[in-house]
Amino acid sequence: MSTWKRDFASGLIVLAPLLVLLLVLRWIYQYIASIPLIAGLQPNIIPAPLEPVSRVVIAFAVFATVVLAVGYFMRTTLGRLAESAVDDTINRIPALRVVYNASKLAIETAISGTDELQSPVYIETWPGIRMTAFRTGKKTRDGKIVLFMPTAPNITTGFVIEVEPERIEETGETVEEGMTRVLSAGFAESAHQVPVHEEEPPEGDGTGSPDGYGHVRTDGTPGGGESATDGSGSTEN
Repeated sequence: MSTWKRDFASGLIVLAPLLVLLLVLRWIYQYIASIPLIAGLQPNIIPAPLEPVSRVVIAFAVFATVVLAVGYFMRTTLGRLAESAVDDTINRIPALRVVYNASKLAIETAISGTDELQSPVYIETWPGIRMTAFRTGKKTRDGKIVLFMPTAPNITTGFVIEVEPERIEETGETVEEGMTRVLSAGFAESAHQVPVHEEEPPEGDGTGSPDGYGHVRTDGTPGGGESATDGSGSTEN
């Protein structure tokens, strides 16, 4: 890869996630600021230019209060019964239960998961070839470790695999480093990786010599061996 292509790719890797993040934050800001209920809670002393900002602050305050109240309610016996009833009701709906359970599992993993639950590991899929997978914190009945192997660069798809514990090799990386390598399709570098350089042609393959490939000239005569044949048929050492 040429220098300008590598620089362009590096700049795109840095700027593209920031632009996507800004677009998402802008959409969330506009959505929260336009909620009609928030306008009723907004005091009249707020200046007109600051009304959108005050709506967002009020919305987040209300959301945090509701979350804390529900969390406190879940600590009670009645709250656990209510959660069980909601789970049973939603699990009776074929399509909705998949989204509900996946979202609930993702949030539980992100909030209460440990490093072991998500730590990246290496597994040897074929002889001499290893791939990156992530722990799920689950084991099968016969003692195998359940891993998730995402595809690159789309980590929303992948494979759930079950392997023997002795076949797992720890990467020594954080979840962010492992995900960055997968998301970048292997182009990103981390503190645990050797910087990538352009591959040099092997010595003796003749690809970089003017004699041609494999020390054979374009006319078919030898071009770089220890001996060469002149026009008279004699061999010079």
